[in-house]
Amino acid sequence: MVSELPRLVVAAPASGHGKTTVATGLMAALRRTGLEVSGHKVGPDYIDPGYHALATGRPGRNLDPHLVGEDRIVPLLLNGARFGGTRGGRPADIAVIEGVMGLYDGHIGREGFASTAHVARLTDSPVVLVVDISHASRTIAATVLGMATFDPAVRIAGVVLNKAGSVRHSDEVRRALAPLGISVLGVLQRDDDVTAPSRHLGLVPAAERPEAARSLDHLAGKVAASIDLEAVMRIARSAPPLRGRAWSAQEAVAGGGRGSGDDDDKGRPLIAVAGGRAFTFRYAETVELLEAAGCSVAPFDPLADESLPDGTAGIYLGGGFPEVHAGDLAANEPMLRALRAATSAGVPTVAECAGLLYLCRSLDGVPMVGAIDADAAMAPRLTLAYRRSTAVADSVLAAAGTEVTGHEFHRTAVTPAAGADTEP
Repeated sequence: MVSELPRLVVAAPASGHGKTTVATGLMAALRRTGLEVSGHKVGPDYIDPGYHALATGRPGRNLDPHLVGEDRIVPLLLNGARFGGTRGGRPADIAVIEGVMGLYDGHIGREGFASTAHVARLTDSPVVLVVDISHASRTIAATVLGMATFDPAVRIAGVVLNKAGSVRHSDEVRRALAPLGISVLGVLQRDDDVTAPSRHLGLVPAAERPEAARSLDHLAGKVAASIDLEAVMRIARSAPPLRGRAWSAQEAVAGGGRGSGDDDDKGRPLIAVAGGRAFTFRYAETVELLEAAGCSVAPFDPLADESLPDGTAGIYLGGGFPEVHAGDLAANEPMLRALRAATSAGVPTVAECAGLLYLCRSLDGVPMVGAIDADAAMAPRLTLAYRRSTAVADSVLAAAGTEVTGHEFHRTAVTPAAGADTEP
């Protein structure tokens, strides 16, 4: 199957050049023109897709060859662009793919596997390069030239100059870039009002920032005034047709349930999925797969709700920042008791990252659920890596012996209590 999907990748020479600012600003500015925009993020990051969702009004989605395999990248892109994951949604007019780290930075030791360049090649997408010019002028041209010629299969079709100090400064960079034949799509001046605050794992999630929508509106206006959106669309439309079928949750579960198309929830097991400000990390496909497998999904907020949804038959506690909200989580004692009772009663529960910390006895000395006989605490160093693990026992996630792929990204340590049973 061949699909016409205008698309582009927003990349940079390194982290900190403004990829998220420009990518999110482009999404919001293009949406303002009446276009339907699909936002995507290279890699496993949860936070940037939250800003993409705010900018586009559609779920933000990830494209990670390590986690899902090269063969699923185009199908997942097409799925996100098709209807945005909502019934009655419109197909996207353009897909904007935000890169990760530097353009060619990927899985260490694997020649750039899972890098932004890798995804650009897999999706046959032109690249718009965002470059922070705050500490250089003519040298920027040398940087862009190196990026453009490093891999002939990666096409850098335009450049956005970010954090310019003055018109005189940006004009000097433009003159140096002119012989390269790569269009300068726009210049963004330094502006602290469009910078999102950060914490130990990256940007503060959009769901935790009441002012995020207002900041995004300011950013969209700035991008619309500073970047040639028509030129951006010409670049996106230059992408060749994509070959492949859109990923389908129903097909992925191989007919394991009635699917999300069945409006009758009677008889469908209800899965309670944690949300709210403390649990913002979740892939859109997780809910889609649960629904396709025949489950009914109900969100709950461990900060605000005092009980689990009625009829809860399973619990999913995803990632987030429980350490930031530890006091409020501990104060909601009815929810702590409800979760403790559910897990003790054998309700199938999946807890990852923040969910794991929440189920421990304590987090930085603050009482938590206590379903796991262990204590969690913030650690001095960041742990960041792709992992492959083997299931040592049968569970709701995998049969014993199954190899699973994951991403480890945290600054915490979990210590089992003395004498605790850690065997599966």
